[in-house]
Amino acid sequence: MAAGHAALSHQHPVAVHESTPNTTLRASRTTVQHVLKIQEYSWMSKSFDTGKGLCSKSFYVGGTTGWHIAFYPNGNRVETDDSVSVFAVLDDAAAGRAVEAEIGFDVLDPTTGEPMPRYRRPGGGVIRRFACIGAFCGYENFIRLEELEEFLLKDDCFWVRCNITVVEFLRDTAPPPWPVVAIPPPDWPQHFGDLLRSKQGADVMLDVGGETFAAHRCVLAARSPVFKAELYGALKERNTYIRIDDMRAEVFRNLLHFAYTDELPPETIEDGAAMARDLLKAADRYNMERLKLVCEDRLWSHIDASTAATTLLLAEQHGCHRLREACFEFLLRSSTTLNAVMATDGFGHLCKSNPGLLKDILSKLATHRDRRRRIRQWEEDDNHELVLRTTEGDKLPEPTHHMHLGCSRSIETHTSSSKTHDRRTPIHPDLTRDIATFISWSSKN
Repeated sequence: MAAGHAALSHQHPVAVHESTPNTTLRASRTTVQHVLKIQEYSWMSKSFDTGKGLCSKSFYVGGTTGWHIAFYPNGNRVETDDSVSVFAVLDDAAAGRAVEAEIGFDVLDPTTGEPMPRYRRPGGGVIRRFACIGAFCGYENFIRLEELEEFLLKDDCFWVRCNITVVEFLRDTAPPPWPVVAIPPPDWPQHFGDLLRSKQGADVMLDVGGETFAAHRCVLAARSPVFKAELYGALKERNTYIRIDDMRAEVFRNLLHFAYTDELPPETIEDGAAMARDLLKAADRYNMERLKLVCEDRLWSHIDASTAATTLLLAEQHGCHRLREACFEFLLRSSTTLNAVMATDGFGHLCKSNPGLLKDILSKLATHRDRRRRIRQWEEDDNHELVLRTTEGDKLPEPTHHMHLGCSRSIETHTSSSKTHDRRTPIHPDLTRDIATFISWSSKN
């Protein structure tokens, strides 16, 4: 069982021998993420009245506390019959022992499987005390039915993830720490880089842009399936000299450096988006996926009005789906941004070389405008209030069915603090004029 430990050492007020153990207070955290897939939602919403729900199978956190998820397709009471209700319910624990836990819920994107920011209900770091079996914590108005049916269903299914962190407060003594041997990071990139620079043992020559590079067949084959086929294929004995066309020597030098060291030279950062674009093409040509991702990340950080159209076209040509979506999101930031991009030569080239992308941009402009309008309307009256019963007293309506809803899985994880970087950008609230301008512009060019 993986658990995180936050330690507070209590120093004795009088002098003690340095070998005397200290008292340590520890908060041991164990987190489980239980994913619930609700299938045939339309049938459930019609078949279950308000106050009638279903139960997931039981799952355990750290092997000591049992839980299940209670789900009510039409709310758990009349006052919330316009929403689905969801709760985490304690159903097993050591006799006479209260459970301290943090409860949170997410709705997962049906396409990516990632939490959707708008529908996140995090625990907020608040530890709840569950004093008895049947104690529960959750949301009566988790998602409005209209919004769920409009935006969140895929093939009549949607996914809810319950995040439960059980906290145990422990006190123990620890012996004096043993000396720790510091282990340095792997140094193979340095050694392989030295091998590339020294050319010792090189057995293949590559002619690129009038410049010759010495390399090692086995290294190139290990890093690129394309080089492997070329160097160890049927004509392997003849392939001691390779000529590479349609690539600048500087680009190949950086690709070769990455093949040997798994990183790009520092000077490529100064070269900015231009070198990243050329390297991405080379990485795709030689099927070097990690280098391709590194280039995608650099291009992502260089997206602006002058590069957005060129980067979008490049992402489309080389199958960089996340970079493609990042460019779309940049275009949708505001009418000012869109007009600035449309004024670039790169945008004109995009329209002429790939009209399908122009249609995609138009479609996304119209879709996001309509979606934003509906979401704003719901945000005006949404009220997601946490419902908590952690002692004897009020109880949930008894679920009418105890069944495995579609499928679910539990993942026990080590709790750690981390920041999620969301690159999504706000959508401009009214893009009608932009669409009209866009259509007019494209018809004249």
